[in-house]
Amino acid sequence: MSAHTTNLATLRSAPALPSYDSLTHWRKYEEHFPAFMRATKETMPKEEWWKWRGLDVHLDRARVPGSRLKVLVIHGAGAYGRVMAPCAVLAQRYGFDTVAPDLPGYGLTKVPWSRFTYDAWVDCVVDLIAHELAMDDKPIALFGVSLGGILAYQAAARSRRVAGVCVTTIADTREKEVRQDFARTKLLGTVGLSLLSATPTLTDGLPLPMAYMSKMNNISADKALSKVCMTDRLGGGNIVPARFLRTFMNSAPAIEPENFRDCPLLLLHPGEDRMTDIAHSRRFFDRLACEKEMVVLPGASHMPVEEEGARVLEKAAVGFFERVARAQGTGVSECTAQL
Repeated sequence: MSAHTTNLATLRSAPALPSYDSLTHWRKYEEHFPAFMRATKETMPKEEWWKWRGLDVHLDRARVPGSRLKVLVIHGAGAYGRVMAPCAVLAQRYGFDTVAPDLPGYGLTKVPWSRFTYDAWVDCVVDLIAHELAMDDKPIALFGVSLGGILAYQAAARSRRVAGVCVTTIADTREKEVRQDFARTKLLGTVGLSLLSATPTLTDGLPLPMAYMSKMNNISADKALSKVCMTDRLGGGNIVPARFLRTFMNSAPAIEPENFRDCPLLLLHPGEDRMTDIAHSRRFFDRLACEKEMVVLPGASHMPVEEEGARVLEKAAVGFFERVARAQGTGVSECTAQL
């Protein structure tokens, strides 16, 4: 038994670590997902714990025998790894491994208040990429949903060891228009966020409810699903320090999009997104120098669970990951002709 396996087994059996088996709120999402994306007892990811910089990071892992690609599913500020289970269901169906972390402060991954920053999220994903590559020789692709889109890009730009990036949104939070659109009200998006940047020593520790700082009420066109998100204390109903929003809004990628050529990127933007304007993602997408493709998900809201849009997402994402896997297997990019 390897040192990694031994450490993992010890963490799994530790009584102090919680499990989604004993929680119920995450199960409320399932009824809102299209049937073909719902997890069953057989397809539900398995829980693991990863020791990272003194934290116990919760991972949902789904292994597929013979998989040629591993997809890291990255959540945003309205979800956590277990809510990303539909992505794992699709990936398993088409033969890809998946790993979905609960990033620090979300889901079951606890973090000291002073370490609850967006920078910690970038660090965590970059180190998880390295950790997973050290476990086996499978190439890594990232699938970022919502805020997880720009996070996936930033992690790929830092790591430079990623084979492909798929995102549902990808907006540059340094832009004035993006900041204003992110916030629940115009005042929060202008004066409020500027105040956080100007007075960090005074405001960094302030507790802020994500459900009322952002447009979490627009995360889905299904009002019942939006309510599930907004009342989920592990996700969209979380309380975060102002430090998290400040570091998120001021985060700069290691490589600006005009210089990013490391791997192909697929943007799957919801066509009826009322949380992140498609124009924000398009501006960032247009700046990218890498092989790229943009697909609009018809009829889909920010959390793309609507049947028509979800079907388009399935076809486009699976096709992209299959091309990435083939390209890695041959050592020659096959994406240029396809994108």
